[in-house]
Amino acid sequence: MKPIKSLFLSLFVLIAVSACKQNETKDSTPEFKVDFEKFTLDNGLQVILHVDRSDPVAAVALTAHVGSAREKEGRTGFAHLFEHLLFLESENLGKGGLDQMSARIGGSGANGSTSRDRTNYFQTVPKDALEKMIWAEADKLGFFINTVTEPVLAKEKQVVKNEKRQRVDNQPYGHNFAVINSNLYPEGHPYSWEVIGSLEDLQNATLEDVKEFFRRWYVPNNVTLTIAGDIDVEQTKAWVKKYFDEIPRGEDIPKLEKQPVNLKSTKRLFYEDNFARAPRLTMAWPGVPEYHKDSYALSVLTNYLSNGKKAPLNKVLIDGEKLTDNVSFYQYNSELAGQLILSVTAFDQTDLNTVASAIKDGLKDFELNGISEKDLNRIKAGQETDFYQGLSSVLGKGFQLAQYEIFAGDPGFINQDVKNILAVTAEDVMLVYNKYMKDKNFVATSFVPKGQKNLVLDNSQLAEIKEEKIIEGAEETFDASIAATYEKTPSSFDRSVEPPYGLSPELNIPQVWKKELKSGIKVYGIENSEVPLVQFEMQITGGLLLEQKDKVGVSNLLAQLMTKGTKNKTPEELENAIESIGASIDAYATEDNITISGTTLSKHFEKTMDLVTEILLEPRWDETEFALLKQSTISNIQRSKANPNSIASDEFSKLLYGEKNILAYNNRGTEASVNSIDLIDLKEYYNKNLSPQLTNFHVVGAILEQDVVKALGKINSNWEAKDISIPELPMPLYPEKSTVYFYNVPGAKQSVIRFGYPSLKATHKDYYLASVMNYRLGGGGFASQLTQELREAKGYTYGIRSRFSGSEYIGEFAISSGIRTNVTYEASSLIKQILEDYGKNYSEDDLEVTKGFTIKSTARAFETLSAKLNMLSNISNYGYTDDYAKQQEDLVKSLTVEDIKALVERYIKPNQMIYLIVGDAETQLDKLEALGFGKPVLLNSN
Repeated sequence: MKPIKSLFLSLFVLIAVSACKQNETKDSTPEFKVDFEKFTLDNGLQVILHVDRSDPVAAVALTAHVGSAREKEGRTGFAHLFEHLLFLESENLGKGGLDQMSARIGGSGANGSTSRDRTNYFQTVPKDALEKMIWAEADKLGFFINTVTEPVLAKEKQVVKNEKRQRVDNQPYGHNFAVINSNLYPEGHPYSWEVIGSLEDLQNATLEDVKEFFRRWYVPNNVTLTIAGDIDVEQTKAWVKKYFDEIPRGEDIPKLEKQPVNLKSTKRLFYEDNFARAPRLTMAWPGVPEYHKDSYALSVLTNYLSNGKKAPLNKVLIDGEKLTDNVSFYQYNSELAGQLILSVTAFDQTDLNTVASAIKDGLKDFELNGISEKDLNRIKAGQETDFYQGLSSVLGKGFQLAQYEIFAGDPGFINQDVKNILAVTAEDVMLVYNKYMKDKNFVATSFVPKGQKNLVLDNSQLAEIKEEKIIEGAEETFDASIAATYEKTPSSFDRSVEPPYGLSPELNIPQVWKKELKSGIKVYGIENSEVPLVQFEMQITGGLLLEQKDKVGVSNLLAQLMTKGTKNKTPEELENAIESIGASIDAYATEDNITISGTTLSKHFEKTMDLVTEILLEPRWDETEFALLKQSTISNIQRSKANPNSIASDEFSKLLYGEKNILAYNNRGTEASVNSIDLIDLKEYYNKNLSPQLTNFHVVGAILEQDVVKALGKINSNWEAKDISIPELPMPLYPEKSTVYFYNVPGAKQSVIRFGYPSLKATHKDYYLASVMNYRLGGGGFASQLTQELREAKGYTYGIRSRFSGSEYIGEFAISSGIRTNVTYEASSLIKQILEDYGKNYSEDDLEVTKGFTIKSTARAFETLSAKLNMLSNISNYGYTDDYAKQQEDLVKSLTVEDIKALVERYIKPNQMIYLIVGDAETQLDKLEALGFGKPVLLNSN
């Protein structure tokens, strides 16, 4: 489902920091500017500070100018490995110290990412914890490497391997980009291998290799520290100098020269993918490095060719020849080089030669007609918005300032980048097409389902892909409990003392206004004038709940069709009307509602709501668009049948709710149900089930209550109320005893698990407290026992979580993860043991950590417009009071260990649980009987 999107913001919109005054007129447009202060320590550390007092939080990001491009062949994956290692331990934080501290201080959760050219570490925290974060980041940079031992390295190798299995090996088309990059870039080029590296290289990495890599690249003169938020600049400077100043400078870092690619011939490759259920054609051309002058016109080109009803490629591939439901075309630009990537996942049994021919026709259309000024301005408006959206949080601004410092040579480029976006001309777009695409060599990959080699592009060669073989007992063993012994790095002061908190920020709860309209629509709003934007959502109760089992998928198709034109506007005209006022409007269906949502400039809110009124009250019922949506939905259903995560989600719902409950079905439907749906079914659902009396309207942003009510006037007057009752659902019960269910995916590299049972609705008095109880079990990331035991201690998984989720109508408790195939039984048994022991072993320390995170994290609770929108949803849908956040805080403060143990006793049921595993039955099924729940039930034995 693609939102109709292109939001134009005048230059004054951006968070222009000190330059943006609330009393400026709507038409004033001062030059876009983000204020910052930059300074450099004697050891070479670059520091960038930005003040934003909109919320009592601070974001800290440490960015090292090292990614996979700085690795050696045969030692790939080191940069990404370090992204993992730096969270584990440092000399003064101690083992697991950063994650433990993050939980205590109410941080967003320490995280990191690795690219070809940089690795970053980041977190947003309440402002009273800023000194703690600066202390912690300094400890990682200057006091870390001694803590890396053989057992630590062995364990983290397993975690990274599990990540690769989860993200690459066990996914449809997972190996596609490895094939493209190894053929687009010549051997030895730093972009010819993948960021995650090879499993063989990781396995062969020695402790000395790892330490050498750190000492070379993790030095102050190769690192940028950005701090953004509600900060005292002088105090922040003093803390940075205190904790970072004495970390020694490293060797000088040579600048890498640009390494553009010149393909001497076109390459065509194919692969029969075990997880694919539809053929995919991907074409890649050499492009340009990041911030290259041509990158801006290339961005317009890829957007224009593939996005929207007017896109030349879409007109041929989607609307004309109906070969696919989506065309993806984008740039992947990096520091040394770049590439253009065009990808089409075709419908079932489609010959990819036909797709390639259609692409050629679409490009010919562009060659003949180019791009109009109107379309150019439409696309630039959307790009400008994307630029601003990336800066809409303090963390986003911190990221971008570091990005510009490292790759553009100046954080001040943040104020030039948007000018470059707006300077692109139609001639520039045609120029870059001729320069980089027309008659140029490319790499093409055909990834097709097993046994469908007949669909690949002509003259394709078999791609070289190393498939991992999962062998019982083949993985290296380790003992994660062994404490590292080392001589501590000397310091001029005692770094083992964690800094104190600053002054605690007040919990600032947004003020909510409410209004019930004559039609029955209930309106909930929060006025917020930080930026002249408005976000809204109209939730109409129903969705899947009001469908018939033989027609499942009606509400999903209806919601998607609503934005495909109106009575007086074709799909293209509606798309242009939305984009011309800088709005985005989307419609989608869920288990219990149909929602129309959007974002717009506050000055265009009324016009946007006029379009929403048309969408809601004057549907077009376009036969052509309906046929395309049906075909697209069926294709997505077919593809999901080979995705282990999708299989697990669908099968778990069936087991949880049973065949008599409509919620056992995925709301997109089945192939049979979608095939049986006609346009008349959508009209019937629309006429019977959409009513203002079942509608909540949530709105946040720079808009007054009276202006919202006025904009809803036509809907309020013209939308006919209907007498609709939501059917009573059969309530699923806890299973009487646990049963193991297995869904066979032959050759799976991981076992995807879903363990759980029906549980509390969101309206139950214990729902919130149960979620608090779950924090140390599996809801707290690295602060949870499931993560600590299965990932950190055993290396069985890349990630695992448990959660209570619910609505007004349903609730469930579920544990989900992707487990290394050859430890499926061991991991399942360990999860069962953790559940059985959780209540018995829950301690005062567990409660202290839980309270610390839950209470302190409220400082971040309402930072964004989306967070405020979610607050209104909680109030309207679940009957929460306006100050529910304060009430929940008081509940947590009063909790005792005995309270938590009582909640565990009531709501954690390891012996009344559905244990679902999606994996390789040949190697894993029989072993699971040892869990003690009888012989596993094979769900797809036929």
